[in-house]
Amino acid sequence: MSRIGRKSITIPSGVEIKQDGNIVTVKGPKGTLTREFRPEINIEINDNTINVTRPSDEPIYRSLHGLTRTLLANMVEGVTNGFSKNLDLVGVGYRASLQGKKLVLAVGKSHPVEMEPWEGIEIEVPAPNKIIVKGIDKEKVGIFAADVRGQRPPEPYKGKGIKYDKEVIRRKEGKTGGKK
Repeated sequence: MSRIGRKSITIPSGVEIKQDGNIVTVKGPKGTLTREFRPEINIEINDNTINVTRPSDEPIYRSLHGLTRTLLANMVEGVTNGFSKNLDLVGVGYRASLQGKKLVLAVGKSHPVEMEPWEGIEIEVPAPNKIIVKGIDKEKVGIFAADVRGQRPPEPYKGKGIKYDKEVIRRKEGKTGGKK
């Protein structure tokens, strides 16, 4: 049996969970998330726990078992605490700023890059070289942070670019001017 799927999810106080067939809605202090799950996987909501079970040990159900449990746990975590990704800008003249809700990046291109945050995404710029992407949906936060990073991914020679705060850039040695 799936080790992840077999763990039960505890529902913290202040979180409401409604199930309508295979559609689950989680409402908490930070907001509401709704997701449709595969009908083959059973979701049982008790007093303050959620249990996920599968119909058989076929490979497709085994993979869906752990996935469904993890998605539900992320929904509960998102509406209670939320998720965030921290990005660092490394490079001379690389900076970020907010204009209203838009994120404006100066990352060595001929024009400033403007990015409009999606619904449910919040952006903070505590310093010109730091960006914080926040939200209650882990998937949206991760994709938007990856889009921001994709504007100028870090390069391996000098390490310039936009990187996640804990990301380690594998550095390469430059060309050597050896004799012919």
